Amino acid sequence: MNTLVETRLQQHDPLVHCELMQVASHVQRFNGECIINTLMMDGYDFPFKYGRKNKCRNLKGKQVDLSYYPSIEVIADFEMNIMKVVQIKVISM
Repeated sequence: MNTLVETRLQQHDPLVHCELMQVASHVQRFNGECIINTLMMDGYDFPFKYGRKNKCRNLKGKQVDLSYYPSIEVIADFEMNIMKVVQIKVISM
């Protein structure tokens, strides 16, 4: 890991960083003023979400490095674990 990621992990205790994660599915949907992107990763049972102003290319099948915060989202009185992505880097392969 590079020193920038290590510094962020030390400053923000609940922040998690994972490298070379394989994207199983990628969904983009419009939500008011931004596009909500939802990623499902191979080997994980919870979604990784992040917002962007514009649509981006489909990440299905790509490898990515992610920094995220674990969180809980309530949908129809049902608590669901989600990961709020703060940084994503697509690995070119």
